[in-house]
Amino acid sequence: MPTAIAVTSRELVLPPPDGQTPSAVVLMPPDAEPLDDALAETAALLDQQGYLIVLYPAATPAPFVRRLHTVRSVLESDRIALLPLELPPLAVAVLARQLRQLSVCDFSPGVLACAARLLTHYVHAGALLGSVAKLDRVPVSLTSHVKSWVPGAQFAVLAHPTPQLVKVGNEAALPGPGYATHLTVARGNLNSHGHGHAGGDWVNVKLAPGWGAQGVQEVPLPHESAHWWGTPKLIEFAAAIPDLSVLYQLVSSVRREECHWCGFELIGDRCAFCSAPVPRGDDILALTQTQRPALLSR
Repeated sequence: MPTAIAVTSRELVLPPPDGQTPSAVVLMPPDAEPLDDALAETAALLDQQGYLIVLYPAATPAPFVRRLHTVRSVLESDRIALLPLELPPLAVAVLARQLRQLSVCDFSPGVLACAARLLTHYVHAGALLGSVAKLDRVPVSLTSHVKSWVPGAQFAVLAHPTPQLVKVGNEAALPGPGYATHLTVARGNLNSHGHGHAGGDWVNVKLAPGWGAQGVQEVPLPHESAHWWGTPKLIEFAAAIPDLSVLYQLVSSVRREECHWCGFELIGDRCAFCSAPVPRGDDILALTQTQRPALLSR
């Protein structure tokens, strides 16, 4: 059966790269939809699609996260995977689009859900900020905090895969991916300057060429971005692999296993549907000894 990809805001649904990539389902927060309606819509979606993979930033408000878990619990469904991601909002949207691309391939729901963790390693996510005074998700030095109060100061911040912060100017640069990517950009209330490029844009003039981006796409800024970065004065960006054939090779090259708890097929070290870890070495022996009495009593 097909698998639907869901996100937690409309801004996390990026335009599809081609005509075959399906859209994503947008789940509503508790203050925008009664629980009964959320249950009915999710049940109908599972009847139609079979499985549901929900991607959301780990910083999503607690009431919304509780709603997601309540829906899965009340429906008693093992066909819903809830995947919080330690990524900025735009990067979550980019990763969701990659899963949407892969959802038309021949991967099982378990492998597709686990692919989110794998592909996270290939996303470079950051932002150009007008202030780092309230940035608490990326390590910031006291010196940078002081400099953020200087009028006109801007900072380029890499949140993933390796946190880094540089003051824009004097050929400042962030380490980029060593493989082909497209750059997705979302603009907040920040006028980017080029520092030596009259009327220029640091993201387009410096970052994109420096990272070897094969293309740049501008999209609306996710609603959660200002809160995540600690300021509305930002330009958020995320570089990721756009080619479906490359994504397919990455996922299909990983060894597949069966979850010992729920039976879903998986890749990596943890099932995306039930969160059970893959037993290794002594864990397998311990699991066998634990299950043996139950097996013998049948």
